Amino acid sequence: MAWKQLEPTPAHITYLILPTFLIGYTLFSSFIRNRLHLSEPPIALLFGILLGPRGLGWLSPNVCGVNGCDGDTEGLGGWGWGDDVIQEATRVIVGIQVFAIGVELPKYYFKRHWRSVAMMLGPVMTFSWLVCAGFVALLFKTDAATSLIVGACLTPTDPVLASSILSNSQFSNRVPKRIKDMLSAESGCNDGISFPFLYVGVFAILQSTAGGAIKEWTLITVLWQCAFGITVGLILGTVFNRILKFSDNRGYIDPAGFTVFYLLLALVSVGIGSTLGSDDFLVAFGAGYGFARDGWFSKKTHSTHLPNVIDLLLNSAMFVFLGAVIPWYAFEPQSITPWITPGRLIGFLALVIAFRRIPIVLLLYRWIPDIRTFQEALFCGHFGPMGLGGLFLAIEARAMLENESATPDPHPPRYGRPYTPREKAVETIWPLVCFIVFGSTMIHGLSVLVLTLASHFSRSKERRSGLLAGEDDPLDGMEHQGGGGDSEPEDEEEEEAQP
Repeated sequence: MAWKQLEPTPAHITYLILPTFLIGYTLFSSFIRNRLHLSEPPIALLFGILLGPRGLGWLSPNVCGVNGCDGDTEGLGGWGWGDDVIQEATRVIVGIQVFAIGVELPKYYFKRHWRSVAMMLGPVMTFSWLVCAGFVALLFKTDAATSLIVGACLTPTDPVLASSILSNSQFSNRVPKRIKDMLSAESGCNDGISFPFLYVGVFAILQSTAGGAIKEWTLITVLWQCAFGITVGLILGTVFNRILKFSDNRGYIDPAGFTVFYLLLALVSVGIGSTLGSDDFLVAFGAGYGFARDGWFSKKTHSTHLPNVIDLLLNSAMFVFLGAVIPWYAFEPQSITPWITPGRLIGFLALVIAFRRIPIVLLLYRWIPDIRTFQEALFCGHFGPMGLGGLFLAIEARAMLENESATPDPHPPRYGRPYTPREKAVETIWPLVCFIVFGSTMIHGLSVLVLTLASHFSRSKERRSGLLAGEDDPLDGMEHQGGGGDSEPEDEEEEEAQP
């Protein structure tokens, strides 16, 4: 019979569902971004939740954990993927995104804007780490090491979410380019810079002596993973920049080859970083920046809109996947984590959103040259979304605590009582980070709509656009030119136009 020919396997269902969502979004992408003022991540996340185990149950990549499962992973849509697959998926997506950020920055960006980025990566990140760790210890009664690990996972701003919010929309055109570039550069660097913060807590649990922990942290994390990683990335990008120029000058490569070269170099940089046991993200970001530092590649590929293609295809697909793997069962008290309750999680999310970045950026913005006004400081403090990078750090920490390697167990074993501090840490990190990433995706993704509506209704009727929230001028309190601070022009076009 004809029905016997039907093959609704998990893979086939996924091939059908995911492209259908992306096609539907693509058909209305301009309307969604510029009229509804919504970005892809929250829509994709909600779509993943709808199709996941707590929704229709059509998509269940991996929903098993120590204390149980959401849905039937062997039924429709049940891929049976483990945490090791999630780790590699996030590694590739975030690695490509930070490479893309390095490529898209204006030429010689760090030479002119290093002070702003250094302030965001130094005092601001350190404050964010300690504040988040303090909230974890206060609300969930964890030990100091576990608190520091969770705080480190929530410290970096996510390049995937940041790029989706601050690019390719009418809203992004209302934000000064120096602000967008600074936030992009920060998000490109700080997933990698977070590793020293993360391993403070990890080594505190794993090492029996303070001296051993300090030695491991200095030699492995700071010198090998971070310093060596960014150096390898810069060298890699610079070398391949010259190789590509050599090929292009002699007509050996066609226009399509530029796009392929871009993606392959991003993957190569991730592969080199992971193989060397260095910081994948710093290698990828350094390679992207070194590759396009002189601005030549960006001019050659400006019309391809490749970063926008990456945002739509890879990033949106990853957030659908994230919506399907959210561990809802772990957001309720378990025998090993009785302190995790819905009320505490919601309170934790509110505290993190309010105090993680906003106070420190408001306090220090006068020493951050690219931030010129109080409103800009408030904007930069708020737009620090947490996403896939935080999930990768959480899995990295769990892997080290589970088996002292960079690869997590596909499904952690069931622990028996009495639970050790290490076992409690393993089961605390993932649900806390997942819930905050879920909340941040929704809050920061919808912030564009809220800000745009607030700007619209705060104006007099004579100054409002005929379309609801259709204004395209700078947001209130944001200076596109002048106003002190860093006197560098906002982009190359302005620089070339000046006498």
